[in-house]
Amino acid sequence: MATANTENLNVKIYAPFRTYFEGAATSISAVNKTGPFDILAQHKNFISLLASCKITVRAPQRPDFVMPIERGVMHVKANKVTVFLDV
Repeated sequence: MATANTENLNVKIYAPFRTYFEGAATSISAVNKTGPFDILAQHKNFISLLASCKITVRAPQRPDFVMPIERGVMHVKANKVTVFLDV
């Protein structure tokens, strides 16, 4: 996995038997019960249940990664974003 700096996040999106995205990103967007939100570098610690939505990961030097999900959990700590999917 790429090492995050103060402008990037390390993002990993996975389910029990498959990793969908792993690498550096400038931001990640999703939806929880209160609505859409974005995570940027230096975000405070955060954990949330995700609603049915399209997760969007904006990665440097490559196209956006967009994935529809039914539900999941997002954990953010120290510029690392982990999304556990229930698929």
